[in-house]
Amino acid sequence: MASRAAGGTGVKGARRPEVRLPALEAFDGGVLEPDGDYDGLEFRELDLAGQDGGGARFMDCALTGCALDETRLRNARVLDSVLTGVRGVGTDLSDATLRDVELVDARLGGVQVHGAVLERVVIRGGKIDYLNLRTARLRDVVFEGCVLVEPDFGGAHLERVEFIDCALKRADLTAATLTDVDLRGAVELDIVRGVERLAGSVISTAQLMDLAPVLAAQMGVRVEG
Repeated sequence: MASRAAGGTGVKGARRPEVRLPALEAFDGGVLEPDGDYDGLEFRELDLAGQDGGGARFMDCALTGCALDETRLRNARVLDSVLTGVRGVGTDLSDATLRDVELVDARLGGVQVHGAVLERVVIRGGKIDYLNLRTARLRDVVFEGCVLVEPDFGGAHLERVEFIDCALKRADLTAATLTDVDLRGAVELDIVRGVERLAGSVISTAQLMDLAPVLAAQMGVRVEG
């Protein structure tokens, strides 16, 4: 389902995932395996810290309350799945694919998602510190009611991305490309680098005023008095 289009701005709203999980079987409690195939499984309150599921495929799965400290999921594919209350530091999702995914109330730090592809993804609630999305491709992604501390979008491509009731603290947009990105719903918009890359986005008048000092510095304008 598409989110609201920005009235009068021409910006296109993001299409949200419509995840309908089937009846799930409980994961047997073993360890994740590289290139594993996980279909229709529920991972509940499991400690997956330090495990290696690189290249694995998760289809129609639910991960609830799992610990993901330094869990290696590089090149993994997470499809039509819901992750709720996951937590961890240093989770590696670099070069992964997340499609039709809901990430709810996550508590993550230093998560590596660089080079990944996110399509029809909703990140709702929770807090993510030092989110590394460098060179990632985000299409139809919604950040809603979450706190992002020092997110790094360096070199990333964002298309039809919305920020709703969420806070972006010290965001880095260096070399990012934005198309139909709606930032008006962000309750805090703090950009420390790459403010000149905001072309292709829509912001509110109040946000423009908040960003004025950064924009002036970028343009070499000295403001006095």
